[in-house]
Amino acid sequence: MKQNIKMYAGLGLLILVVLFTLQNTETVPISFLFWEFHISRALMIFMVFVVGVLVGLFSSSHYLRRD
Repeated sequence: MKQNIKMYAGLGLLILVVLFTLQNTETVPISFLFWEFHISRALMIFMVFVVGVLVGLFSSSHYLRRD
């Protein structure tokens, strides 16, 4: 039962992220230190989401290993 709730919550979050990303497709300039480039806002949002998920996974695995 708990696994189903987690799966549906994850699926709902994924659908919301995809919908939000599809509504933000225009190109935006990105400046970082000496670099400047143009990337679609949808791709940028997706990349930030993936980085956030990876940081969460690594930090939780580090916390679990510490015990």
